[in-house]
Amino acid sequence: MDRFVIEGPVRLAGEVTVSGAKNAALPCLAAALLTADAVRLENLPDVADIRTLGKLLQQVGAEVVRDRRCAAIEARTIGSADAPYDLVKTMRASVLVLGPLLARVGEVRVSLPGGCAIGVRPINLHLAAFEKLGAEVRLEHGYVEARAARLKGADVAFDTVTVTGTENVMLAATLARGTTRLRNAAREPEVVDLARLLIAMGARIEGAGTDTIVIEGVETLHGADHAVIPDRIEAGTYAVAAAATRGDVRIARCAPEHLGALVARLRATGASVESEGDVLRVRADGPLLSHDVATAPYPGFPTDLQAQWMALATGLDGIATITETIFENRFQHVAELVRMGANIRLEGRWAVVEGPSRLTGARVMASDLRASAALVLAALAAEGETTIERVYHLDRGYQRMEEKLRALGARVRRVS
Repeated sequence: MDRFVIEGPVRLAGEVTVSGAKNAALPCLAAALLTADAVRLENLPDVADIRTLGKLLQQVGAEVVRDRRCAAIEARTIGSADAPYDLVKTMRASVLVLGPLLARVGEVRVSLPGGCAIGVRPINLHLAAFEKLGAEVRLEHGYVEARAARLKGADVAFDTVTVTGTENVMLAATLARGTTRLRNAAREPEVVDLARLLIAMGARIEGAGTDTIVIEGVETLHGADHAVIPDRIEAGTYAVAAAATRGDVRIARCAPEHLGALVARLRATGASVESEGDVLRVRADGPLLSHDVATAPYPGFPTDLQAQWMALATGLDGIATITETIFENRFQHVAELVRMGANIRLEGRWAVVEGPSRLTGARVMASDLRASAALVLAALAAEGETTIERVYHLDRGYQRMEEKLRALGARVRRVS
């Protein structure tokens, strides 16, 4: 397994270009299963999760042609509505094929998904919604099996906000008979991006970006061309890295309007954050003040930036409380940060970070995707050499991070 070797401390400076959003590209790839026509997606990130879902689409009969940042998917026929464990085990987003396959061919069998071990992420909200749409759903031997002659529109109220659940049910409802209303729907930009693609394919959807989405089912969908939005989590990671290393970084080809919660908190620490068009510039010099954060569904502070913020908080003046409200096991990076010299105390869903700490290089282990990014940020600010094991987690969501960091002046190399 690959590892990163990083020599710190370093002050990041220069410009980095953001890739397409992994979490927007995945449901868009799944949407291609809803039509026999070609769907062409641009601005796809070259990350492991995208390649995995591409293999899954091919497994069920779709033709997938990749060309750097683009892909053409044509699912003329569905050969097998079966998503096996070997493909699904590495990525929770594989469950997104449930909705389109159920709507398109009337039956689907998908292994219960895997992915990062950051806590329980049950798909019961997806399955309950499919039953409301008229599907028969059962769990057997680790697989979800669902059948429906044709789905019917219904009122679906999610008990808790679920991004993947909102996307999965929205995908299924596009071909259902009648009108579906999703209440307490996720408002994330990735949900809005999926709606944009589906509307371009002929779907009738209103309210994406609000907590109530209305989908009027249609008989068929057609092909479309679509450019995936920039990755706000990747952009946010480099923004936090700029502050953590007291650097000056221009983050290009991003969507600053998707980063409001992060920008507000960075400014509260004393960092300078400016935006112009699709460029966000983050500058920091000298001491920065601690600031509390609590994760929340969009437009709140993203859970996917919590670990990176904790790495930053180790170098801030004062005490910061970080509250994780989305996942119950998303503090696995704490032990590794403590190995590097961080002063962090855990109290259930709260982490209390007292800074500034003098971080020093160490051998650490990545436990999940965003924890990997946090360890990279800590290593950039630490004194000496840090080795980060199991960066395959990082490769699931960040396109060639070591190359982008080197362009900003970091001393980082990948070792196989």
